[in-house]
Amino acid sequence: MDQKKKGIYITIVIVLAVALLGSAIYLFQYFMSSKENADLNEQLREDLISTGPATTAEATTEAPTEEETTEPTTEPQATYAEGRDYKAFYEKNPNEDFVGWLRIDGTKIDYPVMQSSVDNANYYLYRDYNKKNSTPGTIYAREQCDVFTPSDNVTLYGHTMKDGSMFAYLHNYTAKATWDRNSLIFFDTFNPKTGDVEYHTYKIFAVFKTSANIGEGFSYHKFENAATKQDFDDFVSTCKSLAFYDTGVTPQYGDKLLCLSTCEYTLNNGRLVVAAVRIS
Repeated sequence: MDQKKKGIYITIVIVLAVALLGSAIYLFQYFMSSKENADLNEQLREDLISTGPATTAEATTEAPTEEETTEPTTEPQATYAEGRDYKAFYEKNPNEDFVGWLRIDGTKIDYPVMQSSVDNANYYLYRDYNKKNSTPGTIYAREQCDVFTPSDNVTLYGHTMKDGSMFAYLHNYTAKATWDRNSLIFFDTFNPKTGDVEYHTYKIFAVFKTSANIGEGFSYHKFENAATKQDFDDFVSTCKSLAFYDTGVTPQYGDKLLCLSTCEYTLNNGRLVVAAVRIS
């Protein structure tokens, strides 16, 4: 092998070695951050459960991955026991951005929900409950939404993590079999300024995907309050027209909606949205 070819060969080997090392470091950091985040959220769950009676249908932290479709064999109960003491939880874990707790029975979705100010948008995209840098981030509400009144529609964001945590499970809802077995979402709210607590149940009415590219997709997240009944009906109609399947559930003007949003990878800058309507 002449010197020129040998030099090219060595350069290629070095580049590949550096790329491999970089990938290994990235994966290590990714999964370490995921593990730290999981440990923190588990501790927060334990702190919350310890403040009051367990719920009537306690969610488990063990859940299928995105690819799996194993589900509970029966629909969870429509309401949870109003026994969790969020005031006590907040005193133990103070953070002025904590606004509630989100749960889907039988899945890993059992997390605190945060909301930062409008001028500090997406603050929790890569930060944990304690405001430390974190790859999985924390479930958080769109800053323009009113979680407590609430707005006609509240959008919650979460990552799709490779370990199945955060909002990864939502991808299972592209199959109607998942909805058939488990269509309820539980979203409790806590107002840190007043100490007021509310317990609410939502039923999924549409699951769809869209692009987040400006001018291409459906801007579901920008719908907060309907100026008219027509505005509300148009929003619901668009959600259902994009849906993977018909749930038979159609929200009516005056109902309160909840949209869970995460990344979707079959579209350019895609989003998967699970839209639900409050039923209690």
